[in-house]
Amino acid sequence: MRERLRVFGLLLALLLIAALTVSCGKKATVKGEGEEVTAEKTEQPTEIKEEVVSIPEKVTEETVVAKAEEVTEITFENIQFDFDKYFIREDARPTLEKLGAYMADNPDVNVLIEGHCDERGTNEYNFALGERRSQAAMDYLVNLAVDAGRIKTISYGEERPLDPGHSEASWAQNRRAQFVILK
Repeated sequence: MRERLRVFGLLLALLLIAALTVSCGKKATVKGEGEEVTAEKTEQPTEIKEEVVSIPEKVTEETVVAKAEEVTEITFENIQFDFDKYFIREDARPTLEKLGAYMADNPDVNVLIEGHCDERGTNEYNFALGERRSQAAMDYLVNLAVDAGRIKTISYGEERPLDPGHSEASWAQNRRAQFVILK
């Protein structure tokens, strides 16, 4: 659908440009004091450069899906942490291993690991805990043979909660490391 809209927009733009650049014997009317003068414009038409635009015969679902996959952003699940802890839990390892494999297959890709905390504790403590969480995820990736120079870490402490609630379920969602793929 996006491809069709893009092609339609391109064709519309070309038609508009052609209409604006071609001048054909237009009349100009000038009104003076009590009189009206009409003059014929005799400029030569401006040369139009034609551009060939290839339009697919038929847009199929397969072509739309293929195009969508080309621009799909790669994302990885967040990994969660226990209250007041920064060690990598067993359930986080498959996500980190997928990320490590992706980075091994894509040497031009870097990653930013964001460390987050729940709202409990002081700002200073949570920033430090968020940093330890992002560093623990980085250490795990380095142990999987990812070059440490391709990984950046940052702590947001409690400043960017996923869930703004004030319950254990909300806090559990906010105790996380989040991955941003950098190209």
